[in-house]
Amino acid sequence: MTLIIFNKPFDVLSQFTDQGTAGSARRTLSDFIDIPHVYPAGRLDRDSEGLMLLTDDGRLQNRISDPKFKTPKCYLAQVEGDISDEALDRLRSGVMLKDGMTLPAKAEPIDDPSLWDRDPPIRVRKSVPDAWLKLTITEGRNRQVRRMTAAVGLPTLRLIRWSVGPWSLDGLDLGEWKKVDA
Repeated sequence: MTLIIFNKPFDVLSQFTDQGTAGSARRTLSDFIDIPHVYPAGRLDRDSEGLMLLTDDGRLQNRISDPKFKTPKCYLAQVEGDISDEALDRLRSGVMLKDGMTLPAKAEPIDDPSLWDRDPPIRVRKSVPDAWLKLTITEGRNRQVRRMTAAVGLPTLRLIRWSVGPWSLDGLDLGEWKKVDA
């Protein structure tokens, strides 16, 4: 069995081929990973960065990505605005989204994590402060973290998945991958 952790850069599709329009030159996992027969265990949006897990084991892939297993996923979100206690309380108790109430998240403000630079950089508005939030969820709805932060008045400027279950980006540079134990 193979398990790979990959630090996906911004603007990379979380698949090995681009099914987009003809002539598009979007980067995919195949631009970084050259191991045959491994597949992503879950998705990470093109405009998000961070940890992706890839495996050749269907059972492991299912255990990681199926919401019924409630695998914790930790995200670092740079948000627009000041993080209020009210916003944290709402995230911690669940947020009503168009597709229903989310499960409670672990949410805490953090200092700037001093990560790699994003290319292209986020938009900065001098008149609006930004802050960092650490969020851990056990669901995996489409664009869930971005929708949750927006619902509490903190639009996400940058989103990095830091860990999934016991696996994290610790010691892994942007665009790098390595084999790990399952």
